[in-house]
Amino acid sequence: MAQTVTEKIIAAHLLDGTMNPGENIAIRIDQTLTQDATGTMAYLQFETMGLDRIKTDVSVSYVDHNTLQEDWKNMDDHRYLQSVAAKYGLWFSRPGNGICHQVHLERFGLPGKTLLGSDSHTPTGGGLGMLAIGAGGLDVAVAMGGGAFHLVMPKIIGVRLSGALTRGVSAKDVILEVLRRETVKGGVGAVYEYFGDGAASLSVPQRATITNMGAELGATSSVFPSDSVTREYLEDRGRGDGWIELSADPDAGYDHIIDIDLSRLKPLAAQPHSPDAVAPVADIAGIPVDQVVIGSCTNSSLDDLAAVAEIMKGRTVAPGVSAGIAPGSRTTLLAADKAGILGELIRSGFRILESACGPCIGMGFAPKSGGVSLRTFNRNFKGRSGTADAQLYLVSPETAAAAALTGKISDPALLDFSKPDTREFMLEGLALAADGMLIAPLPPEEAARVAIERGPNIKPCPVPVPIGDGVSLEVILKTGDNVTTDDIMPAGAKVLPLRSNIPEISKFAFARLDENFWKRAQEAGSSIIVGGTNYGQGSSREHAALAPMYLGIKIVLVKSFARIHKANLINYGILPLVFSDPADYGKIRQGDTLALSGIHGFLEGNGSELTVTNTTKNESYRVLLEADTRDRTILRAGGLIPYTGSRGA
Repeated sequence: MAQTVTEKIIAAHLLDGTMNPGENIAIRIDQTLTQDATGTMAYLQFETMGLDRIKTDVSVSYVDHNTLQEDWKNMDDHRYLQSVAAKYGLWFSRPGNGICHQVHLERFGLPGKTLLGSDSHTPTGGGLGMLAIGAGGLDVAVAMGGGAFHLVMPKIIGVRLSGALTRGVSAKDVILEVLRRETVKGGVGAVYEYFGDGAASLSVPQRATITNMGAELGATSSVFPSDSVTREYLEDRGRGDGWIELSADPDAGYDHIIDIDLSRLKPLAAQPHSPDAVAPVADIAGIPVDQVVIGSCTNSSLDDLAAVAEIMKGRTVAPGVSAGIAPGSRTTLLAADKAGILGELIRSGFRILESACGPCIGMGFAPKSGGVSLRTFNRNFKGRSGTADAQLYLVSPETAAAAALTGKISDPALLDFSKPDTREFMLEGLALAADGMLIAPLPPEEAARVAIERGPNIKPCPVPVPIGDGVSLEVILKTGDNVTTDDIMPAGAKVLPLRSNIPEISKFAFARLDENFWKRAQEAGSSIIVGGTNYGQGSSREHAALAPMYLGIKIVLVKSFARIHKANLINYGILPLVFSDPADYGKIRQGDTLALSGIHGFLEGNGSELTVTNTTKNESYRVLLEADTRDRTILRAGGLIPYTGSRGA
């Protein structure tokens, strides 16, 4: 039977279930990655499993989020992560070595492999022909211990690319075009698979830009074939022996196909405050710009920096613009230096930031109040930059450079520039970076002698309390549509250092939506949250489930969930319910009391519907639990940790 690339990888890793879209499956995981904002909790959870060593082919612990060391907290976390990596056989990428997705692409990613990462942009690896999936840290901990990853078999959407990109148009414009058509919730339950002559014309970094930002579609993953372009990329990095050819069979079937002619694309921008609020740059040209930032895991490759340097060559950043650039990896930084790109950017007035996530997660370089910031990042949610009222636009490096040059949103297609060939400089950068910034796993006998370092801010992961058979809960918060995990649990320099301390970080839960939420939740003891569509979109941060669990949230009742957040809620024993009739959402007010009974029997059975009674208004609603037998058992146990403990695995 003809298969897509996605189906071929899943078939080679399938441990349980059948590959019918919508059915529950379990797959073997070859590689894992964590970053420091999620890693501390993932490794605290891994430690509870009692294993001596990881069971995956490759697992890497990266430090790229919490690199701003205002006090001792982040440094303590870094030392904990390094000691855990040494103890259990992981690679460790030190602070300053680069952003996890970029470094993993350069150093570890291989076509045909599965990669599970505790970061929603893990699908970056799809640019190499991997099936790379973002998940909560607890799922990654289980995978490191040799456990399967459970998911719903995705539908596969084909994206047929034809033609070739023209001057001023980049891979960022390709994914913005897909977002324009599909929206931030169009990819839920799907993998986007790219193919065609246009796909073959794209470099691996360009492909990775597209697969990275596919996370904004709500997709499970995105993937490109593995071809001669992939082989050259791997051979340049000394990993050619890991290359395999991987493409869809000629008559493979897709759920549906999106056609994009690259030669007809124009520069695009996602306007505030959503990645799918896409418009042609030409239509919004002329808007004054206060800040330009180039970097993040989406657009920080050497080719991206080269395009900016070509546009800025011999020119300076406009007087009213603050411009910064964050290379995606130390390798890229060194290569940019060898190529003269770094000097060109410095001369033009760009500030060189650390090779880390930085401004993308509100960790420094925030815009001015009410400022317009053009960013080559993947998310522009309100407040994400660290400035609550900033206007964030997501654009390509070329469009960002044009704005830096002119001081306003400008069409880069109107500029006269060309991209140089950077391959030889990237090879030199790779050679220069072959040092101790990436620390290899210790042999088992040495690892056994390692003592794990724990600072005073590192607290044990709270254990969930199973939901009762009958509950009567106050609606502690009612939200609108597209609530993000940034809304639920903000990032930024003030909050991120508390990632290993749930009691403290919980004080910031929902603070953007209701500054009194923490206090009211404490007073309520146990409560319920009601929300709209696409609840929990955005980052994979499991703290957006952990903190509500710690604060006594037992149920989240919404119109629809984002995939990763729903999985995280289940992992921490929070019942994720969906309105059978979305119109019932409008009947509930914050402060109402909702009651459910017979929950235990329901979870132990196969029914999909429950009745929720609004005792405040004396009316009832039908709600759905979309969960398989395993998820129901996890919920009945109170979460994945007690479930795993009860099974002795």
